[in-house]
Amino acid sequence: MSRPTVLVVDDQPAMLNLLIAAFEPAGFNVLVALAGEMALTMLQQITPDVILLDAMMPGLDGFEVCRRIKQRPALALVPVIFMTGLSETSNVVEGLQAGGVDYVTKPVVPSEVIARVNVHLANARLTRSAQQAMDISGRYLLAADAAGHLRWCTQQAAALLQNPSPGDRLPAEAAEWLRLKLARPKQAVPDTVTIAKPGAKANGEATGRIEFALIGQLSGDEHLLRIFEIDADQDLERLQARVPLTRREVEVLLWLARGKSNRDIAQILDVSFRTVNKHLEQIYPKLGVESRTAAVALTIRILEGG
Repeated sequence: MSRPTVLVVDDQPAMLNLLIAAFEPAGFNVLVALAGEMALTMLQQITPDVILLDAMMPGLDGFEVCRRIKQRPALALVPVIFMTGLSETSNVVEGLQAGGVDYVTKPVVPSEVIARVNVHLANARLTRSAQQAMDISGRYLLAADAAGHLRWCTQQAAALLQNPSPGDRLPAEAAEWLRLKLARPKQAVPDTVTIAKPGAKANGEATGRIEFALIGQLSGDEHLLRIFEIDADQDLERLQARVPLTRREVEVLLWLARGKSNRDIAQILDVSFRTVNKHLEQIYPKLGVESRTAAVALTIRILEGG
């Protein structure tokens, strides 16, 4: 395995020398920067495995440096650990809000810093592996915080949303829906929200729609969402070609996969609630599934090209 690279950013040469002396024998390549501006310039050319960042420096402080780092998609998953002499809760919170994953207080204990770095390196590798797997599988997935700020997204989701950067806010309607969905879990907030496709304009009118669905909570304030572009005619044709169902049954299945309730489907298709139930009773055995969840999973795989 190649030696991991750590970038140490601190305006004190003594601190840089201390960490170089500790990390190099521990199997790391060590790069150093004496200022935030210098670090940002270096990061245009290299992508370290982890960054140790002094919180208080002349010029750009560590908090602003971290925010700028996290705006670069190539660096979004690189863990940033703050080094600070500040112990007030507000400073710790500011570092975490800026995108840091951890902090150590000065004077640092090299063995403790190395231990923390190794933990975050392992977590970052797992995250990158999981995201690469989702990219390869062609999934339209993203993670956002409760305020609707993007944490990460797969390549497919990024293309659909016009390539946003980590930290960017989701489209306003989607962000507000997510906020309400998380704040009012027991109230009648729709399971999905549909918005105009970003950047899709023709003669001044939106030409595409995107639907967001909340899948669940990953960890802390990180929530997983699935998105897909709605093209009813195309989706109906794709399903019709892959499943042994009538046209009306395919319509029911499509709206089922979009998170609609049986009553919602009845209203959309202008049929009775009982008719929708009867269609579902016929759909499940035709698809070889036993539940609503399995039918939805099968439909999503087909619509996503699986």
